[in-house]
Amino acid sequence: MRIPPYYRRPDWQRFFSGVAVGALVSWILFLYINGAWMEKHAKKIEQQKDEITDLKSDIQIWMADYEELNKKNQQKLTVQEIKVKIVNDKKYKQLDTLSIFEIEEETKGQLNMLLAKDLDSVFKSRDLITRVIENKSIKVNDKRYKLKIKSMVIYTSVSIQVEISLD
Repeated sequence: MRIPPYYRRPDWQRFFSGVAVGALVSWILFLYINGAWMEKHAKKIEQQKDEITDLKSDIQIWMADYEELNKKNQQKLTVQEIKVKIVNDKKYKQLDTLSIFEIEEETKGQLNMLLAKDLDSVFKSRDLITRVIENKSIKVNDKRYKLKIKSMVIYTSVSIQVEISLD
């Protein structure tokens, strides 16, 4: 058995030469389109890389400024308000709301020295604040009461929760 001699017939010669030329043209066209596409995307990737590096440097600059401003603001933080709350006022029936309000206001009056002080110095003097509140007895309705601090939160507003007891 032998292979038929297609090289002698012009129809088959045109077909195979057309296939070869078509494959060559399609390969060249594929390489051109793929190369243009790759070049376009490579350019876009480079632009995005440049944009990312610019944004990262901007972020670093902003973060440095932000940290510097935070440090300055933290140094400038001062006490703006003092809040005193009696937590066990229901225990003493003879104390009305006016008496409780007067006790809270008198305690705030003792702590007015803290207003407009920076937070660091107020925090360092928290033991002194505790002694000032707990060592003073308050007279209301011919009875003397002592205050005991349950919790103290020191920030721009100093919040103190106290318990009241008979002296």
